[in-house]
Amino acid sequence: MRIFLFVTGLLLLGQASAATPEETVAKAMAVLAPNVKVDVVQESALPGFYEAIVGPEFVYVSKDGRYVLDGNAYEVSSKTDLTAASRAKVRRAALAKVGPDERISFAPDKPKYHVTVFTDPDCPFCRRFHEQIAEYNARGIAVDYLFYPLSIHPGADKKSQAVWCADDRRAAFNTAMAGGDVGDATCPNPVAELADLGRSLGINSTPTMLAADGTQIPGQIAMSPDQLVAALARMADATAAAN
Repeated sequence: MRIFLFVTGLLLLGQASAATPEETVAKAMAVLAPNVKVDVVQESALPGFYEAIVGPEFVYVSKDGRYVLDGNAYEVSSKTDLTAASRAKVRRAALAKVGPDERISFAPDKPKYHVTVFTDPDCPFCRRFHEQIAEYNARGIAVDYLFYPLSIHPGADKKSQAVWCADDRRAAFNTAMAGGDVGDATCPNPVAELADLGRSLGINSTPTMLAADGTQIPGQIAMSPDQLVAALARMADATAAAN
């Protein structure tokens, strides 16, 4: 009886002292990068590891805290990028919190697909993308723009604010993307908040396009209306097949 109680006590002590996933990840990251903040810790599809979101990055920490992997994890047999899938989920959840009153939308009457584009009014490729907006809409694609002025374009933040504060935002957006003068109006606006969101999601260039499920669309596809609608159709078919 005494032995049973002793062993039981040891088991309970072990359970009480076992580190939580958050503690395990925090301890490991504190050794390697003591100044970083761990935002999320969750189970990983990678056996024996936790998946952690550290700022805009994903890392994998072994459950014993001995190993940290920095980079994308793949499931070989299905050729699935597990990290990209997790990143897409985070982005989808974040975009769901961005209301219609924080977007500038160009959409057909009955859109088949929706994409979100982080954009900068002084970005040459953003301007080239917007030159084709009628073609995207004609193919059933609704485009929601979120302002993401880059630091390499001084004044782009002020220009973004002026567009937002215009009486007709869509018209002002068209003017800005054509290189025109949009004035210097100011008002309460979401530009800084959206820029923070973009940085938190690891967005580092413009235009950056996200599909409705949070998947990032490669630039060469995003810049082509025909390639984009084909890619969105394939994604929709794959989602339907998975369900």
